[in-house]
Amino acid sequence: MPAAHPIEAPTLRVNSREVLVPTLVERPGGEVIYGLRPEDFILEDNGVAQKIRVQEEMDTAPVALVVAVEEGGVSELEFDKLAKLGPLLDMFLSDGRSQAALVGFDSKPHLIRDFTHTSEEVNESLKALEPGNGGSAILDAVSYSVDLLETQPKLYRRVLLLISEERDHGSKHTKPDQLIRKIGGSDVLVLSVSFSPVKAELLHDIKDNGDNRYIHGENVIASVLMLVQSLKKNVAKEVARMSGGEYETFTGDKGFEKRVVEAAKHARNRYLITFSPTDLSPGLHTIRVKTAQDYGARIVARANYWVAQEP
Repeated sequence: MPAAHPIEAPTLRVNSREVLVPTLVERPGGEVIYGLRPEDFILEDNGVAQKIRVQEEMDTAPVALVVAVEEGGVSELEFDKLAKLGPLLDMFLSDGRSQAALVGFDSKPHLIRDFTHTSEEVNESLKALEPGNGGSAILDAVSYSVDLLETQPKLYRRVLLLISEERDHGSKHTKPDQLIRKIGGSDVLVLSVSFSPVKAELLHDIKDNGDNRYIHGENVIASVLMLVQSLKKNVAKEVARMSGGEYETFTGDKGFEKRVVEAAKHARNRYLITFSPTDLSPGLHTIRVKTAQDYGARIVARANYWVAQEP
């Protein structure tokens, strides 16, 4: 097993006065809409339209990927699927520049495989997973994984692929409000693939585009409390939504493979929108992205970010 990886606190990039908003735009049939320009998007920060910049090409930067897999709780039943994950990681690593690390967790997270450019090394570790204890410390695992990703050079597009059940059991070092701040202050894209699918939850996630999640002045505390409750209900879903990523569930082997392939494709097919906030009030800010023209599209974008209090 590799030596423990040094973990440093992430830099709250919002303090640099620029916020990164990865945005996926899909037609009802699932086709990605390409070629959109800045004037084709409307981005609102706490309900106020912002001047934006859009990377001309889709996300072409190399990826620093952390795969965080649950080893505790009911996850042992899914080990046969996880053992087949390695070849699917080529979807992320095929450019030869990208790299992946593997984190396992039960009641606490630990580094299984440090960053490598080859999926074979990750696959070896996936095939050797050992059942953990009864814990499922998802909050701690996400926090640990974000810290790990933040150690990578800025040129990398940081992605966390979280494979777990939906609810946290046993996190001791990370509270929901702490994770809200960490996700809100990082540029990590979270893609969640969960055990125990609940169709009603998935349908709700697809329909919920954030229209009712604006934050205005005195409602900031209430909005943070709402997010805390959401994290307690389904942490895998909520961390993906906050970061602009996606949440999927699966049942059989084919379902698992399909979800991972979709997650990899969608990670590469996002527009990278950036803006410098006109309002730097400390706390949670809510983002809404829509297109200037009505394509009837599904838009998946970062839902919020956190502005730190100036020292």
